[in-house]
Amino acid sequence: MVALAGCKDQAKESAKLAAVDADTLAELVDKDVSEVERGLPLGAQKLSSLYANGADPKQDRALVQQALLRTQRDVPDLVVAKSTFFALTDAAGIGIRNNLEQDGMAEKDVAKLFPGISKAIGGEYVETTGSFGGPPMANGPDKDWLAAMPVKNDQNKVAGLFVTGWSYRRFAGHLQEVLKANFQATLRDTGNAGKMPVFYVAVFDASGVYSERTTPKVDEQALTDAKLVEKTASGPFQGTVTITDRAFGYAAKRTPKLGADTGVVVLRSEL
Repeated sequence: MVALAGCKDQAKESAKLAAVDADTLAELVDKDVSEVERGLPLGAQKLSSLYANGADPKQDRALVQQALLRTQRDVPDLVVAKSTFFALTDAAGIGIRNNLEQDGMAEKDVAKLFPGISKAIGGEYVETTGSFGGPPMANGPDKDWLAAMPVKNDQNKVAGLFVTGWSYRRFAGHLQEVLKANFQATLRDTGNAGKMPVFYVAVFDASGVYSERTTPKVDEQALTDAKLVEKTASGPFQGTVTITDRAFGYAAKRTPKLGADTGVVVLRSEL
């Protein structure tokens, strides 16, 4: 009974620490999204040169890739953006070329996969979610966050879209690596020989929980069962849970800049 009480107390302490971690990551999410919000409009201005004098970028996809790489390099916010791709579509949202060596977006109907970019086709900057599809990961399907900015031609008409984004699971991995680096720095700076906590980071919304790909499925399921959207409706939430006989604390916080009913959750255990 004493041991059980000790586990519960430690789990509550882990939840308090996870709440601090969630605050840190929520601020990072805001920063990461803001980089795209600032950088994409500037990048779209640079890409307008692809349409100068009536030119059609579809006729030289290699040139489009070079322009995307140059634009990413020349716009400071895009240099540091956590995006996994940058791409150009035509005015209807059909992919022309991305910046990657292996282009999986050419001729793909991005507007069909992400209906929310219709506003960009209409001339506005937009952020939305959807999925590029593909085989699900070990923990289940993924979800993609996308930002799109109109690229205008010489007549100031929308001729294409400059798009970028990341998957929720890849983004959760980025947040988890940042948290790991913070833990390591604290241990190093304090000279504390204490053991690194067991921890996992995930992004959640009304459609589910999306953890980094190496997260044990049982841990992601426990967070799914916690009904995080419901519990964070009125503000940040922290709680405890036992997973395979190990006591964890967790904390979840909404991140509105990433999307409605969307947030980040940290699951950790010091045991």
